[in-house]
Amino acid sequence: MIEYIKGELIELTPTDAVVECSGIGYHFLISLQTYSQLENSRSVMIYVHHYLREDEELFYGFGTKDERELFRLLIGVSGIGAATARMMLSSLTCDEIRNAIMAEDIARIKSIKGIGLKSAQRLILELKDKIVKGAGSENVIIGGGRNNETVEEAVTALVLLGFTKANVNKAVSAVMKENPDATLENIIKLALKKL
Repeated sequence: MIEYIKGELIELTPTDAVVECSGIGYHFLISLQTYSQLENSRSVMIYVHHYLREDEELFYGFGTKDERELFRLLIGVSGIGAATARMMLSSLTCDEIRNAIMAEDIARIKSIKGIGLKSAQRLILELKDKIVKGAGSENVIIGGGRNNETVEEAVTALVLLGFTKANVNKAVSAVMKENPDATLENIIKLALKKL
């Protein structure tokens, strides 16, 4: 599986991007969120979602892991395809989508082209609990001024050990509030005691 591609931005439109990496040009379908992030860049890093079906193979590109995680959550809903999820990410920001789902704002979700009443209700029904628990987000909530890379490494390690992302985020946040200068090992050890 491809995690990301780093290279030179060759072409960019509001719906597509071409990135050259090691002499190969990769075509990505992108949202307006990603377009605005890449607009004035020459060297870029695109997070990849490889969409593979019997009759088509596409790469969806995202400017952030957070956007890609929400995209994956959206396409997991029955009746929401990749094109509809991309339209949602082009119409609203990731936070606006999450907030609309958590607030059960059917009118806001229905305002997106391609989303009707039943789809909006299904999105809320299937995703509200997942979003409240932290699914579809790569954001780590931390208290205190700490190197984000170290905290992200700790969160990743704990998730790989089998804990849910929501519980890990709570435990790591608590550890960082109590010990803002903790090392990676100490963050993991202290968080394990809280899990």
